[in-house]
Amino acid sequence: MSTLKEAVIVSAVRTPMGRGVKGVLKDTRPDTLAAIAITGALEAAKVDPALVEDVVLGCAMPEAEQGLNVARIAAFHAGLPDEAAAVTINRFCSSGVQAIAMAAERIMVGSIDVAVAGGTESMTIVPMGGHKYSVNPDLHDRRPETYVSMGVTAENVAKKYGVSREDQDAFALKSQQKAAAAMEAKRFDDELVPVKTRVFKDGEWHEITVDQ
Repeated sequence: MSTLKEAVIVSAVRTPMGRGVKGVLKDTRPDTLAAIAITGALEAAKVDPALVEDVVLGCAMPEAEQGLNVARIAAFHAGLPDEAAAVTINRFCSSGVQAIAMAAERIMVGSIDVAVAGGTESMTIVPMGGHKYSVNPDLHDRRPETYVSMGVTAENVAKKYGVSREDQDAFALKSQQKAAAAMEAKRFDDELVPVKTRVFKDGEWHEITVDQ
């Protein structure tokens, strides 16, 4: 009887967040952000990139700047060896979590020993639904709920469980206040990888470092 190996997370990092459309990361490609996170995770774990055997990245809208096999592109950009495999998976909002689960499962069954897993997305560069949203008309007629947006879903859930707009607004405000307080207290510093990027302002490009 075979025994599953133990899979452990030895480091976890992320890039900073920015506002959509007008934020400081609006011109930074998602494959570039993924590469920065991969490099940061390996450095934090003190793991030799040559040991990485697979890169698993989740992406909800895998097209354009985050299309093709974005995991493979990010792996190359991060300087991982050509021998490291890479795969992009899509489970929409849980794509990154699913990527971690799949990498862990590969380790547990003994297929590999070292993997990098996570997700990448730029909703500024690639909008929700992608650049060419197209539903299947037959399925839409039979199962219209297949294409229900997250906004409508939220309204349905709120109605089902009796969550008022006032309660939602109060919860959102408190969440934002807690996040701001945590950033002010530098509680996220250990998990953040600074991003050097360019922003267009006052008619010219400027080099900046985003670290929050």
